[in-house]
Amino acid sequence: MNGNLKKKVLFIITQSELGGAQRFLSNLTSHLNKEIYEFLVAVGSSGNGDFLRILRAKGIPHQTIKSLKRDPEFNDIRAIFEVRNLIKSYRPDVLFLNSSKAGFIGSLASVFPRRINALKVVYRIGGWSFNDPWPKWKKWFWITLELLSAKWKDIIIVNNQRDLDQAKKLKIRPRVQTVLVHNGIETYKLDLLSKEEAKIKLLEKVTRYSGINITAKNIVGTIANFYPTKGLEYFIGATDYLSSIEDTIFLIIGDGELRPELEKMIRDKGLERKVFLLGQIPDAHRFLQVFVLPSVKEGFPWVLIEAMSAKLPVIATDVGAIPEIIDDHKNGLLIKPRDPAGLADKIKEVLENDRLKKELGLQAHQTVLFKFELDKMVKKIEELM
Repeated sequence: MNGNLKKKVLFIITQSELGGAQRFLSNLTSHLNKEIYEFLVAVGSSGNGDFLRILRAKGIPHQTIKSLKRDPEFNDIRAIFEVRNLIKSYRPDVLFLNSSKAGFIGSLASVFPRRINALKVVYRIGGWSFNDPWPKWKKWFWITLELLSAKWKDIIIVNNQRDLDQAKKLKIRPRVQTVLVHNGIETYKLDLLSKEEAKIKLLEKVTRYSGINITAKNIVGTIANFYPTKGLEYFIGATDYLSSIEDTIFLIIGDGELRPELEKMIRDKGLERKVFLLGQIPDAHRFLQVFVLPSVKEGFPWVLIEAMSAKLPVIATDVGAIPEIIDDHKNGLLIKPRDPAGLADKIKEVLENDRLKKELGLQAHQTVLFKFELDKMVKKIEELM
């Protein structure tokens, strides 16, 4: 530990938009014991800046790493030296790396041109990049990077059992250990609206977005960044099967690079009065009635446990940590990924059965309350630092 009495931690993350890794880091740094830890959050220059705005609002010390960007480019070499210089100037006891790109660049900077011996390197991954829907060559490229860089890290933290099993199978081994730590949220601090009040507010947003006076009895939605891993095309495909169901609308809350493709798909299927892309809405889980997560790849999705905390019936794909969270037909419904017809059947099952809808929501809330509380997550992470 440094000369002062506090342990210094340098957190590094690749992007400034708000995704799962950013949510984890925001929750963790907000709840670390300030009497024990001094820390700095260094953020890459990719993204829309939402994460930086949250850090500023919370008074969390942060700075930007200009050369660290999501997509591979020549700046990666610069990023290694920029991170190395930051480590040498900040002199942390712990280098805490978040996301694949930051994990490789940061761990390489800790050993090149020579290892910084007093530095403990912790790498937290919210879902292996090689599980993304990429070509085989790109998947093996990232597997190779993870294998190579594991020996530069002391601890790897995963947030679901499947990722832990994959690490063991592929022999991705850090210097000390690989540990499973589930995500957690503060259930008791959620500011929830009544179902009727939430529906009114959300319908107002839909009307403003579409320019059409929309009314609906049922609101089914998902919340996601518009990435290929989120399977949003399958959600839209499912709504096509349900287009004859009256008094029901389907919402995609979020934004991202796939917006033009999703808008075209909605137009081509003639779903403009059924499916709406609403953009970013803070605390969007407060407003929905049925929550769907159609992802083809996940780690441990924050948005799912938020929806469960809000007592929403949830329908989610059997990927990543989701089967560790959802017990099918007890606290939610599980479906196969890339199956719009199967998803449509589950949505219809929930919409037509009020008793099931209520029971799933209650059991979902209890699951998060007893298994996925934020204090448990923070305590485990502190023990590893």
